[in-house]
Amino acid sequence: MSWEKSERIATARLGADGPEVGVQGLGCMGMSFAYGPTDTAGARAALERALELGVTLYDTADLYGFGENERFIAPFVRAHRDEVVVATKFGIVMDPADPAKRDIRNDAAYIRQCAEGSLERLGVDVIDLYYMHRRDTRVPIEETVGTMAELVAEGKVRQLGLSEVTGGELRAAHAVHPIAAVQSEWSVFSRDVERTAVPAAKELGVAFVPYSPLGRGFLTGSFTDAGKELSDDDFRRTMPRFTGENAAANAALRKPLYAIARTRGITPGQVALAWVQQRAAVHGLPVVPIPGTRRPERVEENAAATRVELTADELAALEPIAGHVAGGRYADLGFTSAGRE
Repeated sequence: MSWEKSERIATARLGADGPEVGVQGLGCMGMSFAYGPTDTAGARAALERALELGVTLYDTADLYGFGENERFIAPFVRAHRDEVVVATKFGIVMDPADPAKRDIRNDAAYIRQCAEGSLERLGVDVIDLYYMHRRDTRVPIEETVGTMAELVAEGKVRQLGLSEVTGGELRAAHAVHPIAAVQSEWSVFSRDVERTAVPAAKELGVAFVPYSPLGRGFLTGSFTDAGKELSDDDFRRTMPRFTGENAAANAALRKPLYAIARTRGITPGQVALAWVQQRAAVHGLPVVPIPGTRRPERVEENAAATRVELTADELAALEPIAGHVAGGRYADLGFTSAGRE
């Protein structure tokens, strides 16, 4: 399935008053963080190719490489400032001396410090979409969103987003200030957000931005056992689903996805992305997944998936998979909405 430069993906709106963006975004984290060695030239080419295809939402965070990911995409963002929507995040605190040690902060002083830092690293006057990356339960979410709303009033942020929140947390936040988007993991392997977060987003008119729609590459077949196949600095080695007996059991769950791909003459990744894209119709809300890649040819493959419509029989074959996945999304689910439900 090839794409010409003139073929652009469809669009969707983030929230009631948010920007219209391509119905698929681009996760930029792996360009400089978490997934082992990168190809800088390839990553820059991927950014440009994505924009040619109508991908206009670019996702980063201050956490990724301790700000290096924001610096990496900054020249691209500035060169195309009127064409792109840049999303970044605050909230996860990591120790450079010990990356395995993490905390969450949502207090007002920290939020302001993070916003100023992101603005400086990105080299922009305003952040288009600013997410609370994770929920600090020590701070009422109303206070957190209240501080974020002040940034909107000051012209430093255009739209607000939340990541890994429950339906109740989303409702409480939205009552303080409109939320444009919720970002959480959502894929044929990870569906816990469908319990409360997705119904709340639909009710409130909030867009959903699934991260890791390709199961961090596991669904594409790029690896089977992270502990044996990926570099020592690859974050996926710490995730319970991707090592040892769990990985072996989960690899077998990919069979229906692979069978559909063979029948259709497309890739397993395109099947997985098509499933996520069709959640928009299934649940009745805008869905803008942000698959990550460092290669322009993979950007083309991912974008092409926006035009794949799975049949009822194909969807039925994929439906049971999530219920059989072995292992949690993270070693510590306290950092996720599922850990609070």
